Formats: sequence, C-alpha cells, structure tokens
Amino acid sequence: MPQLNPAPWFMILILTWIILLVMMTPKVLAHLSPNNPSPSATEKAKTEPWHWTWH
Repeated sequence: MPQLNPAPWFMILILTWIILLVMMTPKVLAHLSPNNPSPSATEKAKTEPWHWTWH
C-alpha cells in the first residue's frame, strides 16, 4: 500500500510548505491596513476608585 510509505508524502508536505512560505509570506507582510490607528488623546483618562456599597 503506498499510504504506508512516508517517503514521497513527507517530501511533498515539506515542498508544499516551503512553496507556501516563500510565496505567501511576502504577500501577507506587504498587506497594509486601511485604518491605521492614530493617537487621539495624549492626556490620561481620569480614573476613580469604585465605592462598593456592601463593603
């Protein structure tokens, strides 16, 4: 049975991963988000402690 011989299938798996990594990685890394975040406020928000009524 050819399914029990891992030699050709392992090489196909490795070559497939190498091809995908070489071809797809630059395309994914070149993708730019259309909504780049920008700093809207430089001052910190005022935080107040909570007053627990049962404590």
